[in-house]
Amino acid sequence: MRRVDLLMASKSKPLLRYLAGPIKDDLQRKMVFLGGPRQVGKTTLALGLLGAEKSRHPGYLNWDDPRVRPELLRGNLPGNESLLVLDEIHKYPRWRNLVKGFYDTRGDHVSFLVTGSARLDHYRKGGDSLQGRYHHYRLHPFSLSELNTTASKGDLEALMQFGGFPEPLLSGEMRAWRRWQRERMSRVVYEDIRDLENVRQIALIELLLEALPERVGSPLSIKSLSEDLQVAHATVDRWLGILANMYVCFRIPPFGAPRIRAVKKETKLYFWDWSQVREKGGRFENLVACHLLKYCHFLEDTEGHRMELRFLRDTDRREVRLRGDPVPVTAREFDLLQYLAENMGIALSRRQLLDGVWGWDWVGDERTVDVHVFQLRKKLGDALTITTVRGVGYRLD
Repeated sequence: MRRVDLLMASKSKPLLRYLAGPIKDDLQRKMVFLGGPRQVGKTTLALGLLGAEKSRHPGYLNWDDPRVRPELLRGNLPGNESLLVLDEIHKYPRWRNLVKGFYDTRGDHVSFLVTGSARLDHYRKGGDSLQGRYHHYRLHPFSLSELNTTASKGDLEALMQFGGFPEPLLSGEMRAWRRWQRERMSRVVYEDIRDLENVRQIALIELLLEALPERVGSPLSIKSLSEDLQVAHATVDRWLGILANMYVCFRIPPFGAPRIRAVKKETKLYFWDWSQVREKGGRFENLVACHLLKYCHFLEDTEGHRMELRFLRDTDRREVRLRGDPVPVTAREFDLLQYLAENMGIALSRRQLLDGVWGWDWVGDERTVDVHVFQLRKKLGDALTITTVRGVGYRLD
């Protein structure tokens, strides 16, 4: 479906997202818990399954509605509805016991879809176990393939500029995007976190959210964040966990054995809404990370596969960055660039480069140097100049 078609569909009826089919199938057998970031489209998806266009449908029950809440606590559910949507009910401390009672007494003839803007598998708040009674799904923002099955450069540019959340993406307007950004994060901090977590220093959470986007793409230093915010290391780590539970951000570890200390401690952080990242290179890396995470979660939630998302680094933890953007160079290209940098301004012959980078005992054609220089030039662009010195070799200027 093209982006213009999505926009037209959103104006005429609720959009059915990529999880609609699997959720509809699972509702025939069990309850479904649907989590995801605030305003990612959970309510729209649920209303689409109800066949409704507005949240006034009797099968849609929102815990935040003061008229609905007492009816739920009394166990009064609408009759003659084959599907009931319980939205944000996880804000009730004993919500799992409440939902279990609904399902055990009405589950034979009513399907239940529980939605929330926090990790429903985390916010159990005590209560009885619902194990075996539900399937869990996580709804992600629009990705390139969901936005358009025959994606174009314009589709990628739209995702880069407005993010993948339906409202700003489908509006296509910077003014609407700015207002949506400010209002959404304000609600996450002052409503969601306030309702679910015992956090006294809410203002510092806001400062943390302002500091995180510039750290996307680099290994996350909690120590640095704790120094900037002047709070304990454990406090920052706890706040990051809260933001992850609210689907604001997520962390991924480097590839390696879990028992290795560095793998446990050194992670990268990304936002569910990559448009929060101001720097273009970091924003694109964040977009790619979100697409990969969406794929992993889809296979976990629909097929039951165990998936992990990790990032790769050079074994010596070396990276090439231009203007803050990581450049994907091979280990040999890195060694060649480092050798040229160590001899900045000096013309080096191909033989000297082979001896210095490949080793004096390397056997092969000297033209392999030309191939690697060509690749480096292509990746570095005009940021660094590797000059060909006629009759000699190459020089880094």
